[in-house]
Amino acid sequence: MKQIFKDVTRSVARDVFGVDIAAAGATFATAPTDTGEIRSLLDALSPIVCEHALVRFGPNRDGGYLLPDDLAGIAACFSPGVNCASGFEWDCAERGMQVYMADKSVDQPAKQHPQFHFQKKFIGATTNTDFVTLDHWVSGSLSSGEDDLLLQMDIEGYEYEALLAASDELLRRFRILVIEFHHLHQLYNKFFFGLASRAFFKILQTHTCVHIHPNNCSHPVRVGEFEFPRAMEFTFLRTDRVKEMRPATSFPHPLDCDNTHNPSLVLPDCWYRSK
Repeated sequence: MKQIFKDVTRSVARDVFGVDIAAAGATFATAPTDTGEIRSLLDALSPIVCEHALVRFGPNRDGGYLLPDDLAGIAACFSPGVNCASGFEWDCAERGMQVYMADKSVDQPAKQHPQFHFQKKFIGATTNTDFVTLDHWVSGSLSSGEDDLLLQMDIEGYEYEALLAASDELLRRFRILVIEFHHLHQLYNKFFFGLASRAFFKILQTHTCVHIHPNNCSHPVRVGEFEFPRAMEFTFLRTDRVKEMRPATSFPHPLDCDNTHNPSLVLPDCWYRSK
């Protein structure tokens, strides 16, 4: 029965997209996503250029990210997913932010700074022995509920559930969101698309995308008119901080750097040029 379902799904995909999706590297647990829905999501995520120039925090390799230079007054950075690098967090601390980090897989940050605060937990959709939600983490870390914050999140796929579990009130407090989104080659999977698009559109209620950088850790998947890097770093700025905007049309940004020694990966134009 599983093979029959797989064959039928593959046949439907060929009819809808005109290509053999399984051969292209995309896999499905459900029927493929409608191309119009994908186009609408990518159009909504198309980066803009605004009055705040982009600056780089962190190293010129994996762990470094581009932010809009609108950092004055941000009280704290929350950075789940510590791994083995703390350069981004260090730069935030040097700008005067308190920096809160969380990661169950390590015992401490790679560097130490007087303004670093570490919690040995993963970030997810619930709070228990191993996990904590964004809301519980922030409320348990700060006494004030009014200051603007920054979120930098790289948690290997848990970002979707963490964002969907977060309150709208908390997301509005983050002036800047820098998030690495994973498994983007699965956007053709209708079930995954539903999960991912809800997370993206939740952010877009209050924030505007100002940059996207594909991680060159692996090759992208191309299906029909779309090309999907498997993981990409997205930077969002709260929309009330944007007074002027125009579509971003030149990639990579001069401050972008490759994450690995693999061949460079440029943002496919389907992510920033409407049809």
